Formats: sequence, structure tokens, C-alpha cells
Amino acid sequence: MGQKVNPVGIRIGSFLPWKSRWFSDSQTFKDFLIEDIRIREGLMERLKLAGITSVEIERLPKSLVLVITVSRPGVVIGRGGAGIEDVKKYVLDIIRKVRGKIIRDLKVDIRINEVKNPELSAYLVANRIVSEMERRIPHRRAVQKAIERVMASGALGIKVTLSGRVGGAEIHRVEKFKAGSVPTQTLREDIDYAETPALLKRGYVGVKVWIHKKGEE
Repeated sequence: MGQKVNPVGIRIGSFLPWKSRWFSDSQTFKDFLIEDIRIREGLMERLKLAGITSVEIERLPKSLVLVITVSRPGVVIGRGGAGIEDVKKYVLDIIRKVRGKIIRDLKVDIRINEVKNPELSAYLVANRIVSEMERRIPHRRAVQKAIERVMASGALGIKVTLSGRVGGAEIHRVEKFKAGSVPTQTLREDIDYAETPALLKRGYVGVKVWIHKKGEE
């Protein structure tokens, strides 16, 4: 069976929570949706050096709660919490641009979660593979190193797929690498998934990573 469904998306609502949690009427839904997209895209780019993996958004009547998961919390918090204040100003600026007016009574609350084991985060593993490939490290070496680190960190399995002009090939092809067990059709299993493009000299190469993690006992 082909991999047509995002392994994280199909588990949301049953085994995983939604990334955005709020209710809205038909008049404000559009603005809230665009705000979520812009905030998430902006923070994923702005906090890349902090090893950000996800942004969860909760909306209350007069407040906005952002739960940011990173591997290096100190980079986000900054000295004396200055980094948190910068993030709040950045988020309010995004909201002002979307709504076209200054929001005076909206409170933004930032909560920082630390990634317990960065080697078991599919997003961080995919980004590391991309950065190494963009530094012209051979793709097989980059992937094999990533697989070894993930399996040594206690994962039950990992699968990596590269698609595009892999290795500078003249024609598009797909290369798959796998270690351990990755049961993508078993919904009860804890499967982390991420995909990100690598911009290489010959064009884009898509990188997809599945990591099978041990469930909580």
C-alpha cells in the first residue's frame, strides 16, 4: 500500500492532539486560520537555531497561548527572558498585519517545552540530513549517520526517503533507507514524521523521515 497519508495527521483526534485548539464563528475563522499559518511559519523560521520542532496554538477569549517545543530552550528564553518578549512582539506584529489594526487587549502567553531526546525528533533529524546534503556531504553518508544516531538513541525503527535528482542524477529517482520496524498502518504505534526539501546544486531533493518511537508504558 502506498504512503498517501501523513502518519501524524491520521492520528490527530484519536491518539494525538490538534496543533491549533480554538473555536470561532464564520466571521473570525478566516483571520484566525491565516494567523495560525503565519505565526507557525514565522516561528519555525525565526527559531530554527533553537531547534524548534512544533508550535501549538490555543486561543482564549482575550489571550493567545503558544506552546513552543525546542531542543535548546535557552536560545528562545534569552538573558532575563528578553527572548520571550521579542517572540511576543513578533507574534503581535503578525496578528496586526493580518487583521490590519492594532490589537490592544490581546495577551500573548509563551510556554516553552524542551525536546527530551532530539535524536528521536523526525523534524530535527530531517533538517540535519538536509543541512549536511546542502554542505555537499554524500547523501548516503548523511542518511546512514542519521540512522545510526536515531537507533542508538532507543528508536524501534526509522525510514528515510529521498526523492528528486538524488546525487545529481539526470533523471528523478527515489532512494529509501530503513532500519528496524516502522509500522505506518498501525495507528496505536508512536510514529513521528517530517518532510523538508533540500536545495542542492542540481535542484530540490525532498527528504522524508519516519521514526518509530517506544510508546509510554
